[in-house]
Amino acid sequence: MGRKHLWTAAALLLAAGCSRDEVAHYRVPKADPTASSAQGAAGGMPPGATAALPPPPDVSSTGSLKWALPKGWTESRSSGGMRYATLKAPAPGKLDVSVTVFPGSAGGEIANVNRWRNQIGLPPLEEAALAKDRRTLKAPAGPVAVFDYTSDGKEKTRLVAGILFAGGNSWFVKMVGDAGPVAASRADFVKLLESLHLADR
Repeated sequence: MGRKHLWTAAALLLAAGCSRDEVAHYRVPKADPTASSAQGAAGGMPPGATAALPPPPDVSSTGSLKWALPKGWTESRSSGGMRYATLKAPAPGKLDVSVTVFPGSAGGEIANVNRWRNQIGLPPLEEAALAKDRRTLKAPAGPVAVFDYTSDGKEKTRLVAGILFAGGNSWFVKMVGDAGPVAASRADFVKLLESLHLADR
């Protein structure tokens, strides 16, 4: 009988130890919402992760972005969110031209360039390598940093994007799509970037 009680006590102690291990295993520290929001705004989060973006800036007080629309292009303004406008070029094929606005520096140049490169399957760059890829255009709203990348592989995707910091906000004007339509629309897109200016609403 004494040996039976010893085995019973040992089994109870082992079960209690397992329960404590399980509780410790599932204890997760609370996430920092500020860090998540900053990563989301910069596009630096791993694939599949989500984070709350900061609210879009009120451009009525800092000046809205204006441009000269190239011949044959059309535009539509967004009612909310970070996408400020969608532009359509007359070139046939897959092509998306967007104007987005974020408050402040929006994570910085390198974070956004690498986010765009990731979108078309290119590896990230070190910050020191940005200088050779950057072309700077003069626009009434200020200098526009322009980056132009084409994906690898047989079916090529091309991205041309301009970054403008004006009125305390970061403006991204981006054209992405099949390499052919992007190439056909690039000259007009560059003229649009050169026409960027701020105007009070």
